[in-house]
Amino acid sequence: MDMNALDIAVIGGGIGGLAVARACALRGAAVTLYEQAAKIAEVGAGLQISPNGFVVLEALGLGHAVRAAGVRAEAVALHDHRGARVLRLDLGRLERRDYWFLHRADLIDILHRGAIQAGVRIRLGAKVSEAGPGPFLRLGDEETRPDLVIAADGLHSVLRAALEGGAAPFFTGQVAWRAVVPGDPGQPAEARVHMGPRRHVVSYPLRGGRLTNIVAVEERAEWTPESWSHAGDADELRARFAGIGGEARALLDAVGEVRQWGLFRHPVAQVWGRDGAALLGDAAHPTLPFMAQGANLALEDAWVLAAALGKAPDMAAALETYQSRRASRARRVVEAASRNAWKYHLATPPLRVAAHAALRLGGALAPGRMLRQFDWIYGHDVTAAKAFE
Repeated sequence: MDMNALDIAVIGGGIGGLAVARACALRGAAVTLYEQAAKIAEVGAGLQISPNGFVVLEALGLGHAVRAAGVRAEAVALHDHRGARVLRLDLGRLERRDYWFLHRADLIDILHRGAIQAGVRIRLGAKVSEAGPGPFLRLGDEETRPDLVIAADGLHSVLRAALEGGAAPFFTGQVAWRAVVPGDPGQPAEARVHMGPRRHVVSYPLRGGRLTNIVAVEERAEWTPESWSHAGDADELRARFAGIGGEARALLDAVGEVRQWGLFRHPVAQVWGRDGAALLGDAAHPTLPFMAQGANLALEDAWVLAAALGKAPDMAAALETYQSRRASRARRVVEAASRNAWKYHLATPPLRVAAHAALRLGGALAPGRMLRQFDWIYGHDVTAAKAFE
């Protein structure tokens, strides 16, 4: 299949959409990206790019920009809800040291500029009302029929229903709060997780430590607002996390503006692509944030899909290769993230004390082994030549 002859439409100007647009354009395809917002921008949030995601950014020629904008992570530290440290995982033990904390707006800007430099045509204020196999997409009265439609449009993808039916996302029983507060440039470059009964707080530095990103997650029986994300009340946040102490308490006390949303999921898609239409990122496999892999999985998807298009003899073979190389990997990561939720939220004191004691002992006796349990995530390199052997 000749990439130079392909006309590709990408729906969604987020991390996955911009990454796959650049990846395909660099291989010669004519790519148009459709973003419903009036401008491509993300504000007020941080994210973690682990080595498996960074190798994609490096392969896309954007590694230097990420290094310049991010904070290289040194460790992940687990604390109990009173502030006492339970376990510190030294990320310096990783085979690849490229684990970064970034402001989401900075990564979006890097990918946006990268897409434009690669020749991607970006249409803003372009809300796609319908898309499907064939392929086709509609924007109001306008219909377009490219060679391939890639839906990187998130949980409520306009394409997913067309590929495998219209099952609604389900509420996971978790609600997340996100805020950014002023930081200390001298703070350690580590992600800190404060684990409490049915809730936890994650924090890490951004932009050289000048900012600190906060994600607080709690269990709830239901989620009623219609919007997936809306402005929250900082005082309510502090009240709901009143039992969290130590350093996390000081961070929560500093919160002014905060957003909150219910965490919803589909099962991992059964059909990732057919008849010139493909799903990518959260459209195919929305995941809980407890392994910090949402952005990384989208980057992996982007590279594998573009590489499959460049190597396969035809579109059907490319989409089959894409799904075969991504579905089981995504499902395994999603399941791992789901399992981590209960580990952070142990409510019964005897169980929590025993679990934290086991973590402390493991960290003291076999710190390398504690970190190597994540090798299958962080050591995965979709850009390696052997990935398509």
